Amino acid sequence: MTRENETKQRWNESSSADAGDFVSVLRRRGIVRQPKYPEGRLPIPETQGTTIVAFKFAGGVLVAGDRRATAGNVVMYDRTDKVFEVDRHSVMAIAGSFGTAWETARTLQHSFQFYRRSQLQEMSLEGKVRALAKLLRDNLGMVIQGIGVVVPLFATYDAGSSDPAKVFFYDAMGAHFEATDFAASGSGGPAVRSILYYENAWGPTPLRELDHKSAITVALRALDTAAEADTATGGVDRLGKIFPIVKILNQDGITSVAHDELATLFQSGVEG
Repeated sequence: MTRENETKQRWNESSSADAGDFVSVLRRRGIVRQPKYPEGRLPIPETQGTTIVAFKFAGGVLVAGDRRATAGNVVMYDRTDKVFEVDRHSVMAIAGSFGTAWETARTLQHSFQFYRRSQLQEMSLEGKVRALAKLLRDNLGMVIQGIGVVVPLFATYDAGSSDPAKVFFYDAMGAHFEATDFAASGSGGPAVRSILYYENAWGPTPLRELDHKSAITVALRALDTAAEADTATGGVDRLGKIFPIVKILNQDGITSVAHDELATLFQSGVEG
C-alpha cells in the first residue's frame, strides 16, 4: 500500500462515526501521543467521580449525585460530595476529575460573588452558563493530555423566566446545552438517562408533575439502578447507610435533603 493510501485510510478511520471521543481521535491521528513511562513506573491513577443527575419537577429542580470516588479500580472514598452550591440559586454537579472539578467549582463561586459585589446585582443566566463553559474550555490543554476531564451539570432557578427551572449539561470542551426535562453525566449517566426517559414518557406521572417526595424517590432509584451495572457509581449503600447528595432548587433558594428523609423515602420505595 502506498503512503498516500495509508494516510487516507488512517484519516477515514479517525473520521468515522465510531471514532470515539475527541481525545481518542487526536491520539489515533498522531496529534497527541500516548505517554511512555519508564520500565516499572506507571502513572498515578486520577481520582474520578460519577454519577450525577438533574431534572425538573413540580417543585423546581432536583440535583443529585452518588458518593463514590474511584482511582482506576480502587474505591478512594464513599462519602464524597459532587453537588456544589455556587450561589443562592445555582448548583454545579461534577463528574470526572475531582481535583479539576473542585477548583472549577470554587472559581465559579468566586466569580459569581465578585460580580454580585462589584456590580451590585446578580450575574445574568447567560453569563453564568458561559462562565462555566469558559472554565471548561480553558482546561482543554489538560483534556488533550488525557487528564483533568470534567463533564458537569449546571442547574439554576431564574425567577424572571417563564420557565424558571433551568438545567444545562456540558461536554469537556465547554459546549453547553439546555435540557428540556432532565440530564445526567458520568459513567452511570446512560443508565440514569434511560430510567428518567422511561419515567417521563411511560411512567404514571411525568417528571415535571412529580411532587417533592416522588421526585426524590425517582432520583434515588435511578442512582441505585445505575450502581448495579457501573462499579464507579456508589448508588445507595444499604449496609453503610450512605445515600446520595440531593439538593432542591426553587424560588426560595437551595435546600439540601436531609439524610433521614432520604432513608425514609428510599425504604418506603423498597417496601412499596
